[in-house]
Amino acid sequence: MGFPTHIVAAAGYVFDAKGNILIIKTLNRGYDATGGQIEEGEDLEAGVLREIMEESGIKAKIKCLCGVYSNVGKYTFYDGVTPVPTKVMFDFICEYESGECCTSEESSEVIWVPKEKVLDYISFPVLRYRFEKMLNFNGKVTYASFVTRPEFQVLTERHI
Repeated sequence: MGFPTHIVAAAGYVFDAKGNILIIKTLNRGYDATGGQIEEGEDLEAGVLREIMEESGIKAKIKCLCGVYSNVGKYTFYDGVTPVPTKVMFDFICEYESGECCTSEESSEVIWVPKEKVLDYISFPVLRYRFEKMLNFNGKVTYASFVTRPEFQVLTERHI
């Protein structure tokens, strides 16, 4: 039996002192939080803080873990050819420390949006689901498993 293959990823939902949230416009998913794959040998917190800085130019600090998600569906990448392994994602609420918004190879726009308006920007179903869970965070971490194709469907959800 071979070792299972999973992508490990983390997202950072960064808030400033006024309660605005940082979002980026991505090439394939529209608006989203900052985040991405954790590199080999990298811990989750260091990885999410690196992704925030790379994608937005913003230095942040971790406040708390708010979600753990498993995308258990198998599908192909945006190129329509490359198989994508199942994915485990960790969502962190973060606080702004310093820096100015700037775009990157992964972001065509980086903006601060009032918390109350952020869902107006998020259209991709799974991202909207995760944003809603983060916005309603009450101290209990959401764990959910889902598939994103052929359509988004939550399979399990718990609050720990």
